[in-house]
Amino acid sequence: MIKDTYKVKSIKKELCKEWLLYKHYAKRIPSISYAFGLYENNIMKGCCTYGLPPQHNCMLLCGEQNKKNVIELNRLIKEDGMPKNTQSWFVAQTFKLLPKPMIILSYADPNNGHNGYTYQSLNFLYTGKSNPKDEYIFENNQHTERHINKNWILKKGGLWNDDLTINENFINLGGKILKQKPKNRYVYFNANKKQKKLFFKELKWDILSYPKQINKNYDTSHKTTTQIELF
Repeated sequence: MIKDTYKVKSIKKELCKEWLLYKHYAKRIPSISYAFGLYENNIMKGCCTYGLPPQHNCMLLCGEQNKKNVIELNRLIKEDGMPKNTQSWFVAQTFKLLPKPMIILSYADPNNGHNGYTYQSLNFLYTGKSNPKDEYIFENNQHTERHINKNWILKKGGLWNDDLTINENFINLGGKILKQKPKNRYVYFNANKKQKKLFFKELKWDILSYPKQINKNYDTSHKTTTQIELF
């Protein structure tokens, strides 16, 4: 059984660095408040991280009074070829290790072949789609719109032309801009029954039927450095 084979523990965020930069499709490290490792025989087989949502308005999904309880499940990655349901079991174990009450927000990115079936299996609420944000690609690294500005372009060695837009200056630097589909947005209330009831009442987003599309796999072939932890 999965629970007899694998263990989940809180880890230092530095242990996730290689997984996030080279194995996860986003290839960048987000805000990390909590990090968890999936272990088999004390060898790390995956990681899951939580941090503050980059958009402040998302923290208001259950009102100003509850924004301190909002966190985003922003990265989830494991080795290929593991038993079915290992990923959802892994996430469920992290719920037990997080402070409570907590409102967990997460996104499934159809641009990278994800619809959110792990979240659906864990009874997350599906609340529609996010506003699409273009991906900015420079030197094979992905960046989001909020990172690209005049100072960023100058630091990368580019020339700034005040007569051009930020996007035009970015393209002149050698960057590419990829149009993106909106992401599927999920919410989970990690709380007792009384607190869940309050969160449901205060949720500002509609609860919709789960989207169903065929998932596509992205390249996770990077072989991470063996990391051993003693429990």
